[in-house]
Amino acid sequence: MLTTWVLFPALCAPSFSFAQAPAPTAASTSPYVSVASFKGVHFTGWAAGSTKARRRFIADMKGAGFNAVVVALKDYDGYVFVRDVPLAVKSGAFTNAIPDLPGAVKDFKEAGIYAIARVAIFKDDRLARARPDLAVHFPDGRIWTNDKGTAWVDPYKKEVWDYALDIASRAAIAGFDEIQFDYIRFPSDGKTRQCRYSRVDHSSATASAALRELLKLAAARLGPLGVKLSIDTFGMTTSVDSGMGIGQTLDQMADLVDYVSPMMYPSHYARGEYGLKYPNRAPYETIRRGVADALGRLGPRSSSLRPYLQDFSMGVRYTPAHVRAQILAAEELGVRGWILWNAQNNYSWSAASAGPVVKLPPETPAPAAKPPLPPEKP
Repeated sequence: MLTTWVLFPALCAPSFSFAQAPAPTAASTSPYVSVASFKGVHFTGWAAGSTKARRRFIADMKGAGFNAVVVALKDYDGYVFVRDVPLAVKSGAFTNAIPDLPGAVKDFKEAGIYAIARVAIFKDDRLARARPDLAVHFPDGRIWTNDKGTAWVDPYKKEVWDYALDIASRAAIAGFDEIQFDYIRFPSDGKTRQCRYSRVDHSSATASAALRELLKLAAARLGPLGVKLSIDTFGMTTSVDSGMGIGQTLDQMADLVDYVSPMMYPSHYARGEYGLKYPNRAPYETIRRGVADALGRLGPRSSSLRPYLQDFSMGVRYTPAHVRAQILAAEELGVRGWILWNAQNNYSWSAASAGPVVKLPPETPAPAAKPPLPPEKP
């Protein structure tokens, strides 16, 4: 199943190509030998609730050699697919997209697939509007919204933390192996200088500290339930240690969870980043540079790195070769796990099993430019 491409004028033709190379033998010392043991893919909660769609997806996964799935249980729009969470019911966020959550998890696990529950936390338009006391505000008291009119909840509010952990604990009881926190950060787009939080002395330091305290609380509450913990971060957290104004410091957060998944989509890197004129046209070089930085930053925790890779088109038409190039870049550096993202569940399954590719010389680097924060995840 191939991605349904979105084409953009004058940008749809990639400036590089790939050719298949012979697969290395078992005794080969080629850098193209795969070391990945975790091959994951994201699956929407809406699709996971359909028995027919879920079982077809499982068949596709198994046929392509995938062994892990991330299922959205609380999405970035605020909808919650887990029953009996009081605040979700009161705020109108609950929707019965997955009528039999334990049954869905059972299907994956019986197929030998590691099951991860994705819980988006602070980007939550529904809760912010239902409970303005939990929202981020403008200086005049109005609910703050980003450039797309989406509201966020206040990352300092402990009731918001409890809400996420309530959802996560019920996911663990349903049988998930791992809880993955997404949007575990402060707002990044829009008039963020006008954000007003419950903590009046808000700063980069207090933001980072709040996220770490949340993770400590998550470990204390969810650890006894036998689940692992992971987080999603901006892709540039692998190369920038300032918190990026959103509180995300990769190495410090990695100390508190089992896995970290920077969203390393080449389409989300600014032109000139890593000295590349257009990172979106250089998926191999972009991922290799980002992964190398991540490994250096994580040090002894480098085995926790499990990046999200791009399997969708945004500005450049991505083919299985583009996806395979990202996988190759990560695996060459010893990364043993990765997750593909496509918001419509349409994946380039062949990219994971097509074997090595021969990469053409990288494009001529352009002078590096300080990038803005990448746009929101699709």
